[in-house]
Amino acid sequence: MKQDIKFDPVEGVSIAIVPAEAEAAANPDEPTTWTVYLLNNNEFALENVLISAEGYGTQPSGEAVRTSTLRYRFEEVGPHSATPVELIDPAVFHLTNQYWVSYYLNNKIFDKKFLFVPDSIVAANLSRLDLLAGRAGVLHG
Repeated sequence: MKQDIKFDPVEGVSIAIVPAEAEAAANPDEPTTWTVYLLNNNEFALENVLISAEGYGTQPSGEAVRTSTLRYRFEEVGPHSATPVELIDPAVFHLTNQYWVSYYLNNKIFDKKFLFVPDSIVAANLSRLDLLAGRAGVLHG
């Protein structure tokens, strides 16, 4: 049964949404190109990484909206590395953007859901990301 399965916590893995460097320098309030990165801060590689990405919420008009679900697979994500996952359009920043990450470590599966709540992907929430050579991004750990 489900209650008999032991789920170990995910540690050292996070998702960051990062504006393009040149655009962020020229116009820090409204860069138009943003990239989603999977960050592995661990001493070990992640194997067979699967990421499911989708957005959902309401339009300003009150209409419910859900984006397509996109899935990504990476055979291995190295230790202390940042892997680009997808480009994300600022037009969906008013939605909840969800990234469900699953991976294997020592033949055991780990998974975690990362949620970026509506309007959290803004310049005011940028922080320094060491795995991206100090570039700024919105980090969800």
